[in-house]
Order: sequence, then C-alpha cells, then structure tokens
Amino acid sequence: MTKKVAVVLDNLFEDVEYTSPVEAIKNEGHEVTVIGKEAGSTVKGKKEETEVKIDKAIGDVNAADYDALLIPGGFSPDQLRGDEEGRFGKFAKEFVTADKPVFAICHGPQVLIDTDELKGRKLTSYLSVRKDLENAGATVVDESVVVDNNLVTSRTPDDLPDFNQAIVKALQ
Repeated sequence: MTKKVAVVLDNLFEDVEYTSPVEAIKNEGHEVTVIGKEAGSTVKGKKEETEVKIDKAIGDVNAADYDALLIPGGFSPDQLRGDEEGRFGKFAKEFVTADKPVFAICHGPQVLIDTDELKGRKLTSYLSVRKDLENAGATVVDESVVVDNNLVTSRTPDDLPDFNQAIVKALQ
C-alpha cells in the first residue's frame, strides 16, 4: 500500500540525508511531499547545493493527511525550529502522538525536542544534539540506528544504509 511521507526541509539541509532516504522511500512506491516555510520556494543543501522545491507550506498542511514524517539533518532542523509559531514542532508532535513513523537523522531530532514527547524515549543523533535530547527526557545511545516504537533515528550520513533499511521496514 502506498504511504504518504511528509519531509520538513529548509535551507542548508545535509544533502545526502534528504536525497538518500527520499530515494529509498520512492523506490518502495511511496509518495513524498516536501514541506517548508513557503510553497513553491526552493531550498538548497549545504554541501552539493542540492535544490529542492517546497511542495507545500507548513501552514497549509495537516499531519492527518500523511502516514510518516522524515526530518533530514544539517542546519535545516535548527532553522525550522526558528519558526515563531512553532509550527514544525507542532506538526511533528502530531505524528509522534498518533504513533505514526517519524524518521530523523543527524540534527533532525532537534525538531522532536519541540514536541515535548521525548521523555522516556530512546534515540540517537549527531553528537552535538545529544545533550539537548537528554535534557528533553530522552535516553540517548550511540548506535547507527535506533528504533523506539514509531521513532527511527540515526547519527550521520555514514548510518544511511541502516537508516534507510529501518525506514523501508517501518513503512511496510
């Protein structure tokens, strides 16, 4: 069955942390919708300057319309958290509380801090984000991929093979 996966994205995302999981998701026949601050705008990755068109603005989407959420890393998650109304955190919270799969890699789990739903959850992330996750109540481990019910997290681009495999499995 085809699943609809929302991807939240802003400028300076880690290129391969977007391109690789999206390729794995699409290869399984699922749909991807890129959600950002402004529909029709283009955001650029921080390394290869991958250009991605924003399909829908965060103000125009409803988490109930999607089956899963992908949060790539890089500087994008920090910029998404800078949304004055906290819409990206609220959007992510709806997935977490509805027990829908949430995939976050590298700095991606930063967005999950704003959900206030990490107490007692087990995650991993990029090294510099781990203390913030602990302060939000999560148990943080240093593993290539961590699956805690509906949360799937990874540390760096080196973990993409394991991360993508966990994504594909969670969408089955």
